[in-house]
Amino acid sequence: MADLNELSEKLSAIKSEIRSELDRLGSSKSVFEYKKTIFDSKTGKVGSLMREMGKIPAELRAEYGKKVNEVKTWAQGLFDEMDEKFKREEMRLRYEAEKIDVTMPAKMHKQGYLHPNTLIREQIVDIFGSMGFQIYEGTEIETDYYNFTALNTPDDHPARDMQDTFYLSDKFLLRTQTSAGQIHVMEKQSPPIKIISPGKVFRSDDDATHSPMFSQMEGLVVDKGITLCDLKGMLDVFVKKIFGEDVSTRLRPSYFPFTEPSVEVDVSCFQCHGRGCKLCKGTGWIEVLGAGVVNSKVLKGCGIDPDEYSGFAFGIGIERIAMLKYGINNIKLLFESDLRVLEQIRE
Repeated sequence: MADLNELSEKLSAIKSEIRSELDRLGSSKSVFEYKKTIFDSKTGKVGSLMREMGKIPAELRAEYGKKVNEVKTWAQGLFDEMDEKFKREEMRLRYEAEKIDVTMPAKMHKQGYLHPNTLIREQIVDIFGSMGFQIYEGTEIETDYYNFTALNTPDDHPARDMQDTFYLSDKFLLRTQTSAGQIHVMEKQSPPIKIISPGKVFRSDDDATHSPMFSQMEGLVVDKGITLCDLKGMLDVFVKKIFGEDVSTRLRPSYFPFTEPSVEVDVSCFQCHGRGCKLCKGTGWIEVLGAGVVNSKVLKGCGIDPDEYSGFAFGIGIERIAMLKYGINNIKLLFESDLRVLEQIRE
């Protein structure tokens, strides 16, 4: 720097540049970024002047420093003023965008409803819980032994076929029935036994009334003197609580490998009250579940003496009960998460 006149000219040019640039800036962020180009100690236009102090003759340093600091103070005040101005405007715009008109009508949020399967499962658990049943949660992956062999299912039974069962290996499969849970319980617990075992089961089946995955609830009672009459009495209570007090049950002979005798359980049509309608296909009765007296071979295989103890077992299809009770004609509606279906079912 040759003399103070040259410094004055340079400082005047910097002040003119600052005024011109500030007129173009439009935000507090741009003010902050431009401020660094002026004051930065290494690259800033005013900041770099202070670094040249050592090159100034000793008798001129005080005046040199005074002139640079005057511009620095002036510029700092201008930057602060512009920054405050922009921040006030930015805050005003933010408040404007975020303000809430408390007089406006509130947004309506749809009320959620429990899924039909959940409703039926909870009802069944409550019903049997009031009768003293305990809950056993089985595993969805089972061995062939627990799913078939221990339940007295013959090796050539159609249920073992690949087209009916999802096999994971020669030994493991996705359980086709919650009945496998009764074997686990009877192996670990001595009578009296009174359990229900809800859960998902899997079968290679798919149409309007069947699904590859569905929900079942196994029931098992083992004690001294248990007969088919006990099963009938318990099921009478169950269907009345589910379908209404005027509904009754009937038992029809059937066959299941793990029960003997075995029965299909029908309920009197709760829609037409036995007169015959579309729901009951004109018969006045609707099939709801399968049951029977536990086969003595199954008891013996679990270490329970069939001469001393007897029992009954039943399997309830939760989707089937939901479809009957709520008038759902296609099982796929239960898995499609269609809110229009749920909105019609409120309990």
